[in-house]
Amino acid sequence: MGEDAPVCLADGMSEFPEIVTEGTGHHEEIADRAELGLSFSAKGRTRAAAVTELGKLVAAAQRALDSPAVTVAHRRLWVHDEWKRGSRTGTCRASEQLTLRVTDLAELETVLGALLAAEPSGLTGPTWLLDDTDAAVLVAQRNAVADARRRAEGYAAALGGRLGPLRRLTESDGRGARPMFAMRAAGVEGAPDVDVRDLELEPEPVRVTVQCTTTWGLELEG
Repeated sequence: MGEDAPVCLADGMSEFPEIVTEGTGHHEEIADRAELGLSFSAKGRTRAAAVTELGKLVAAAQRALDSPAVTVAHRRLWVHDEWKRGSRTGTCRASEQLTLRVTDLAELETVLGALLAAEPSGLTGPTWLLDDTDAAVLVAQRNAVADARRRAEGYAAALGGRLGPLRRLTESDGRGARPMFAMRAAGVEGAPDVDVRDLELEPEPVRVTVQCTTTWGLELEG
């Protein structure tokens, strides 16, 4: 039998044949959360001046950041000298990156419009998410086990036997949301909220995938 054959014999127990199969289970639900990546960047002659300018940019987005529909999940700040061809340019740069979670998708367009009006250096998203991933995983797990069992039953029948009890199960799963939209902000200072309705940012299905490997006993006739 080849190395990749689906039927194997337990080490030292040739009287107990086994069938090893892999199963994959999927489950999709429409996203009810979204994640956005936001970045601001400013220059100044000193680090303090760069940070002051950065603070003004971030303050312009504060109305959106304070929205009940928005949670700031992550912030990271960089302040450093600027260099060109190995020499200091005499300016400093301050940057901040934020990860935002929008928990009310009915407010997503409003939040995006307000963020873009604040002139960020960059804005990416939305990455679509599920609030209750665990429930989706449970469904995908059942589908993965059912898939593995169907495969094992098929091999057992092909060998003229029947499927015995489950002996082992291991899992490696892949789950996640797909980034569906990415953009770079642009506009003029003091602009009103940007209208993003024409971008058609409707929530997308989020697919949860679970993979498992199962080992079953094989009961042969005679």
